[in-house]
Amino acid sequence: MQEGQLVLKLTVKELLDITKGNLLAGEDLSREFKISTDTRQISDINFYLPLKGQNFDGHTFINDALNKGCRGYFIEKNNNQEESAEYVISVDNTLDAYLNIAHYARMKINPKVIGVTGSSGKTTTKEFLYSVLSTEYHTHKSRLNHNNEIGLCQTLLNMPKNTEYAVIEMGMRGPGEIELLSKYSEPDIAIITNIGTAHIGRLGSIKNIACAKCEIMSYLKKSGTLIAFDDDLIKKYCNRINNKIFYGKEFKITEQQENLTGFIYKDEYYKIPVTGEYNVINAIAAIETGKLAGISYENIKSGLLNYVPVGERGKTVILDEGIKLIIDCYNANPDSVMASIDSVVKTYRSSDIILVLGNMAELGEFEEELHRKVGEFISGLPVKMLLTIGEKAEITAKEVKTKDTKVKSFMTNSQAADYLLNNLKNNTVILFKASRCMKLEEIAEKIQAEISGE
Repeated sequence: MQEGQLVLKLTVKELLDITKGNLLAGEDLSREFKISTDTRQISDINFYLPLKGQNFDGHTFINDALNKGCRGYFIEKNNNQEESAEYVISVDNTLDAYLNIAHYARMKINPKVIGVTGSSGKTTTKEFLYSVLSTEYHTHKSRLNHNNEIGLCQTLLNMPKNTEYAVIEMGMRGPGEIELLSKYSEPDIAIITNIGTAHIGRLGSIKNIACAKCEIMSYLKKSGTLIAFDDDLIKKYCNRINNKIFYGKEFKITEQQENLTGFIYKDEYYKIPVTGEYNVINAIAAIETGKLAGISYENIKSGLLNYVPVGERGKTVILDEGIKLIIDCYNANPDSVMASIDSVVKTYRSSDIILVLGNMAELGEFEEELHRKVGEFISGLPVKMLLTIGEKAEITAKEVKTKDTKVKSFMTNSQAADYLLNNLKNNTVILFKASRCMKLEEIAEKIQAEISGE
């Protein structure tokens, strides 16, 4: 079912009660408003909440908000800036106020909340969940990249009032962040897609990563359910959870071709419009959730088939002369890189395969070891050419010791793009994979423009 359009509005009295704020201006407490933190999209239906970051202070935009018709705003008590407005509410901390308002909306609308975290596959799993749940329920989801505390607030406060399921992606860069998201969302279902090496440079060990991801269970409702990849590290931290479903080891892929994978899971046959074993595992999380929600097998299957990749995650671009670009540049860690390579090799057996790999970020003291691990994985695979971009990725290149794979290393995207264009042949599949900071989509865009004549 499509999301509804009516979004919750809150009265001034509710805002005062929720935030424990002080009313500095205003009289009619029954007036209703929507919260906005963005003065670029604000009007007279909004109440402005200025957030503060490392490089900005939303208080400096209060006047802009008022000039666009905004009737009121929040202000922190230690901030001396004060503009004349119909309503002004003073609070200790605007982010805390934002989180409390979002939590209030979560409880007032009261959908079933599904929190999704993991080292990789969060967004894909979230999209599978949305596609499956939407077959029978009014379902709301986090927008792309809205997986921190501010994104959580935006997701909850933009929920239509008829929302029955809310799917919330939860990312983290350090300990305590998932716990905070769990606290203000109070999940009914917590999903952990996997425990891998993403952010190991920040957290120091796989054990610490597992502990941080398992924070999602901190505020899981007592009657709630954990749905998690079958991993001993996850099991170590979930003893207090009564309802647990582990998945990911009992399935059989029966069909794999371009943009289609068929698999059997618990005696049922499913198809998804993407390739890769890792995508099958992400889909299984949605299957288990759909079953828990009471969705029919028929609708679970149709929901999976309606899945659409978002962002730069496995997008396939087909060019002339049998050239295909697989653009998977949104993020990368050793596990996701090897999974993507494995998927391409198994799917395109009759094509020449070129890997374009860039640096993997946030690996800390493990970066050399883990870049080398990817190179060891590539050795022996039917890969025609490996191009790497960046000093860290060059470690991967040096580890590939096979005469069947031509290896070249570059320091810039432009150099790699020029080389690729000069050495590209028909019937070739090119995988682009690296951490977001490398912007490898620039290479794909240049190749696409040259070949298409754009």
